Amino acid sequence: MGAGGRMSTVPPSLDRAPSSKPPFTLAEIKRSIPPHCFQRSLITSFSYVVYDLLVASFLYYAATSYIHLLPALSAGFAWLIYAYVQGCVLTGFWVIAHECGHHAFSDYKWLDDTVGFILHSALLVPYFSWKYSHRRHHSNTNSIERDEVFVPKRKEGLGSLAKYMTNNPIGRTIIIAFKLTLGWPLYLMRNFYGSHFERLAYHFDPYTPTSDSKREQFHIFLSDMGILSVGFLLYRLALARGIPWVMCVYGGPLLVVNGYLVLITWLQHTHPSVPHYELEEWDWLRGALSTVDRDYGILNKVFHNITDTHVAHHLFSTMPHYHAMEATKAIKPMLGEYYRFDGTSVMSSIWREAKECLYVEADENEGANKGVLWFKNKI
Repeated sequence: MGAGGRMSTVPPSLDRAPSSKPPFTLAEIKRSIPPHCFQRSLITSFSYVVYDLLVASFLYYAATSYIHLLPALSAGFAWLIYAYVQGCVLTGFWVIAHECGHHAFSDYKWLDDTVGFILHSALLVPYFSWKYSHRRHHSNTNSIERDEVFVPKRKEGLGSLAKYMTNNPIGRTIIIAFKLTLGWPLYLMRNFYGSHFERLAYHFDPYTPTSDSKREQFHIFLSDMGILSVGFLLYRLALARGIPWVMCVYGGPLLVVNGYLVLITWLQHTHPSVPHYELEEWDWLRGALSTVDRDYGILNKVFHNITDTHVAHHLFSTMPHYHAMEATKAIKPMLGEYYRFDGTSVMSSIWREAKECLYVEADENEGANKGVLWFKNKI
């Protein structure tokens, strides 16, 4: 989870990113990227699915064939290692399904939705309802009123325990553990860390406020059927092999996947240097630029570079992941200070962001920039 090779050449920057309207347009950014980066290859996209499937199958075979032969203590440790490594590989599966939701997998939307539905359902993710809520995130990135994930609180919205929980190591550890273990299921069930609606935005509800049509409502129903089908399969496996077997083979890696989903998204959109905007100040381009590329070392490749090319992804979400690194290198000269990369180790970033990024508010005496909000931690 530590930082990779770029850490020595790109120091972490805590200086604030520009919050004014950039001197370039989205069309100009696009022209700086080689045209082939926008081309989707069905063969290339499926090659990543096959590769991840082969690695996951090998890990499953090795774990189920040999771990039970070890002494009890060693076997328990081996299952923990398996859960982490397999969870990382399955996070790569999740990323591919995420690309399907953006129509970045192939030139055929029906195929993208089919692959995304299968992969996400296998990880107990309601593909279509997530796709529609995630669409809101990309359409309203860093809008304090309309964004969908990790919407920061204002100072007046903090709970009474916020200062105590974040200003001591034990409280901060509890908050981090809560996010990484319960954050994802609570987001699906209660839109935790998301935007507020007049009624509960429940990802398993076909009539959730994040859907816009009867067609989308039907798709969300299909998502529920996919989750129920996988749940039934797990139930049958538990009857046949036992609950401990299912928890070791599937449950442990799934916890790792869920933790990384929250961690990656949290760190991409939570950083002392990036602004959030009130509605009158927000525009799409500035919102899309207000995200941070991070360095997860070797896991950048395992996660198909969703970690260190997120700025480019927010600008051009239909671009396949296997072109995103080349596109990132191409746009950096034009973006200049508007491009954010932080090579701080992931563990240090988690601790720092949990402490420093408590709430957002405008700086005092900002005048015309009153609608620009920055992370702060003074209560």
